[in-house]
Amino acid sequence: MKKPKKLRVTFRKNRSKRTRIDDWTQRFEEHGFEEESEISVERIGGKSELSRRRTVIGEWVESGEEYGFTILPESSSGVVLFGRVLCVHGASSVVQTDDGRIFQSVTRRILKTMSTEQRQPVVTGDRVLIRPVVGVVSGVNEAMIERVEPRHGSISRESKHRKHVIVTNVDQILIVASADQPVFKPNLIDRLLLTAEQTGVKPIICINKIDLINKTELQPIIGVYSQMGYKVILLSAETGFGMERLRQQLINRESVVTGQSGVGKSSLLNMIDPALNLRVADLGSTQKGQHTTTTAALHQLSFGGFVVDTPGLREFMLWDIIPEEVFGLFRDLRPYENRCRFPDCTHSHEDDCAVKNAVAEGRLDLRRYESYLTIRYK
Repeated sequence: MKKPKKLRVTFRKNRSKRTRIDDWTQRFEEHGFEEESEISVERIGGKSELSRRRTVIGEWVESGEEYGFTILPESSSGVVLFGRVLCVHGASSVVQTDDGRIFQSVTRRILKTMSTEQRQPVVTGDRVLIRPVVGVVSGVNEAMIERVEPRHGSISRESKHRKHVIVTNVDQILIVASADQPVFKPNLIDRLLLTAEQTGVKPIICINKIDLINKTELQPIIGVYSQMGYKVILLSAETGFGMERLRQQLINRESVVTGQSGVGKSSLLNMIDPALNLRVADLGSTQKGQHTTTTAALHQLSFGGFVVDTPGLREFMLWDIIPEEVFGLFRDLRPYENRCRFPDCTHSHEDDCAVKNAVAEGRLDLRRYESYLTIRYK
């Protein structure tokens, strides 16, 4: 890392007057036209009425897919502790320090008001630097989050045109799907696989509730993913099938479990480690799940490692993947990239397209190709 220095940082203008003026009549009755006109220029300096920038002390960092700067603590005095964010509830975060203590923590204001593309400055899995609050009489350890350490292995999606980081600092993602009840959705798996390819997180496909169908029905889809090198595990939280194999994949790893709502993510975790005792519920009348898990939470496994249980997904919009990048993130399509007649082939409508020919000849899976077109042009 480079030496700390002064940086000019953009902040949200959250303390300024409203942009839209809707009391013109009252203003005219009180002041006529003599009131000062609206500010239209900005003074040179940090206290201008229009300024959203401020000088802070920080350092440039580059770690995996994350690049930017981190703000240093305001003061070097007092006790500071390193910890891991277990979960986030609104403005409060639960942080476990390296010595095992739990702190209810709020985020330093400068971190919350920075103008970034992210929805939240602190997310589950973050490594943070906290400063304990002295003189608390409530019996609960409280602290201030002073700094968020550089991230790696972040699973993110788009939410209202902003970056929603679901979890960060994980080694692998367990993509849980249901063989039935709710219906199997391979296109959601494809989207999560693209995110894993982009971030470098190891994906493992877990198909739960196989006791509800004949396992031979899954062989075609299992074969397609297995041929690409993805690990596929068949599971049943009802009968215990495949639990030991899943447990072996989690030992001493930092994993996140994600997937459609109602597929049994929390039930699977309870089966491999009953000490977790996560809340579960029936599927419900809609057959879409009831969002029993409401926030991403990091749990320590009794046999070693950490796992993050996440709320169910109804949809997963890709973040920071432009249409031209989609093809390169499909493992099975990628080998045909340089075999097309045209170097800028989009593999959708062009003649002499190697991808379309491979699909027609049965060398590429038709459903995967259609999934590519849906993601590429949606």
